[in-house]
Amino acid sequence: MGQLIRLNKFLSQAGIASRRQADELIQQGRVFLNGEAVTSLGVKIDPAVDRVEVDGRPVKPVQKFVYIMLYKPPGYLVTLRDPFGRQTVLELLPSISARVFPVGRLDAASEGLLLLTNDGELAFRLTHPRYGIRKTYMVKVKGQLESWEVKRIKKGIFLNGQRVKPDKFISLVETKRSSRYLVVIHEGRKREIRRIFQAVGAEVVELKRIKFGPLSLGKLKKGAWRYLRREEINSLKKAVGLEADPAPKTSHKEAR
Repeated sequence: MGQLIRLNKFLSQAGIASRRQADELIQQGRVFLNGEAVTSLGVKIDPAVDRVEVDGRPVKPVQKFVYIMLYKPPGYLVTLRDPFGRQTVLELLPSISARVFPVGRLDAASEGLLLLTNDGELAFRLTHPRYGIRKTYMVKVKGQLESWEVKRIKKGIFLNGQRVKPDKFISLVETKRSSRYLVVIHEGRKREIRRIFQAVGAEVVELKRIKFGPLSLGKLKKGAWRYLRREEINSLKKAVGLEADPAPKTSHKEAR
């Protein structure tokens, strides 16, 4: 008998989904263990003995990791599949044969840098607050924040009983019509930035992620994607305490 592992971690390591997304697959009744649907979270399996299927397809170990940077346009959902048939970010990657999943959140109305991979351990660490990976956003709001509103945001806003404070908040351009701010966070709760501004009565009209950890969006065009370079992959691994691989995981290609 081999070492037991949580089912969601196994699915993540196999490149099926992130751990959070794997839990959602289990709750949707799409995961089968030795021919029976899994009905509860927290199940442990023996990969050497147990047979796991998702949507009727056997789950096999990943043969090669893939790392992608996408400039997500507004209007696309960051999910593997939408039951209502809405557009998802995977539709922007039609030529990718590997099964990849998004790293973290970016709501439908937002745009910018989104990572996708089938490396479950790296994805888990990049999104876990313990590792403190910072995400940088450009935020455009209607009108102009008052000085007391800026101070309140910098001091911290209470959302659902928890104090949420940006790691960095910088006023870039402020006019009566609209203003732009640079916001850095490391936790990434659901719609966190929009809720922070909403708490002081400001309406976000544009939200764009320009950095994820050590990676920058650069000149990548909206809706385009590219494979990460070896040094970029290693910089992500270094940021979360994983050993860098001297051998390329993917070949570098130009932006699509």
